[in-house]
Amino acid sequence: MSTAGTDLDALTTTLRGAIGADRVISDRQQLRTYECDGLAQYKVVPALVALPADAAQCAAVVRACVAAGRPFVARGSGTGLSGGALPHADGVLVVTSQMREILEVAPSDERAVVQPGVINLAVTRAAAPHGWYYAPDPSSQQICSIGGNVAENSGGAHCLKYGFTTNHVTGVELVTPDGDRVRLGGRAPDAPGYDLLGAFVGSEGTLGIATEVTVRLTRLPESVRTLLAAFDGTDQAGAATSAIIAAGVVPAAVEMMDALAISAAEEAVHCGYPAGAGAVLIVELDGPEPEVAAQFDQVVRLCRDNRAFEIRIAADDAERALFWKGRKSAFAAVGRISPDYIVQDGVIPRTALPEVLRRIGELSAERGIRVANVFHAGDGNLHPLVLFDAAVDGQTERAEEVSGAILDLCVSHGGSITGEHGVGMDKAKYMPRMFTDDDLDTMQLLRCAFDPAGLANPGKVFPTPRLCGEVPGRRKGVHPAQEAGLAEAF
Repeated sequence: MSTAGTDLDALTTTLRGAIGADRVISDRQQLRTYECDGLAQYKVVPALVALPADAAQCAAVVRACVAAGRPFVARGSGTGLSGGALPHADGVLVVTSQMREILEVAPSDERAVVQPGVINLAVTRAAAPHGWYYAPDPSSQQICSIGGNVAENSGGAHCLKYGFTTNHVTGVELVTPDGDRVRLGGRAPDAPGYDLLGAFVGSEGTLGIATEVTVRLTRLPESVRTLLAAFDGTDQAGAATSAIIAAGVVPAAVEMMDALAISAAEEAVHCGYPAGAGAVLIVELDGPEPEVAAQFDQVVRLCRDNRAFEIRIAADDAERALFWKGRKSAFAAVGRISPDYIVQDGVIPRTALPEVLRRIGELSAERGIRVANVFHAGDGNLHPLVLFDAAVDGQTERAEEVSGAILDLCVSHGGSITGEHGVGMDKAKYMPRMFTDDDLDTMQLLRCAFDPAGLANPGKVFPTPRLCGEVPGRRKGVHPAQEAGLAEAF
């Protein structure tokens, strides 16, 4: 047996002694269950999988990995769409899905305290009887976990008004990359000093593993009203979106789907959207009854002014749920019309929607690759679904070309390569399109401060292997922090 195999056997024994034999998976076939997250284009079978039951066991797993010099990757429900939880072939996948206890719901403090494996929607279900809910609502909220939401800084349909995960997390207990348990923040809305909590949320598992999360609860609104507006095309729907925001109305959500996305949703869940629509908008307002009533009438008028040919107003919760059913099912629904697809995630100024969507259509025609568009129109967060058939020679490559060109398009309009799905493995190569070498090196200084050994989710976020103690290679000269004696070479 090789030394590497012997070392792995020793680590397996150590982990089983620390957290229990039934919580360590080493069988090759069982390990394949964890070979990818929601982005199935990338697959890696981990060396081991550990399923800690609590924070103490999670810390024990990390300490064992550090002692063995083995990398580790945190994973929640595995619904991520950027390859952020892609395992390391020589490492341990630390799965937190069994840490799923809601530790406290405290309406008087507007807080809930949960373990990382708690499902997003479960927080709202626990808080709703008290008149509260958890606002961030990714489309996968029925299965995604709070720990994963924290790692990716997830958003959702209602992030236009309520913001992303970072706006709703006030405290985290985490296991650092050297196995210590520390707390950042707490119940107070803003801790003094450097915003380490803000740095941790959205760090994609590179700065440690969350083991307990304190979240902000939001009061259930007095009134909620939802409409579905159908347009001939995305130009008109985009113009209506801009008009609504320009009028000073801030809806809870403004979602758009184009004709191809509508077709997929209809085939999958029979949502009954207006026939012949080239685009639909779902607009939802919430808040005090008089305010919602006045603004809702204004939204209806603005949709009509921008040539909506049909407007449906949800009469009750059942009809509202039907409007949302098509939108929430969109990512999975395209599987009905394409054997393979890439879920892209870029951001643009919402005023650029018509121009960018037209260019995406041109890219689609030029490469012979279909693109279905479904996105958070209110804040310009696009989710183009690039459809292809991997069995057809050349289609995978053309789909990747279109996907990259869409991100270039977003950046050229002053936007971003990701809005809520994270960078992970998938978008690391695009980071230099947004950031200079100096930017990336500075980010690396922070990462190395948390993880000098480079064991926490290595190979993610940054475009090239960047290890603490090494100069990336492209830098010309010495980093200013090194000249000042404030940092070692990296």
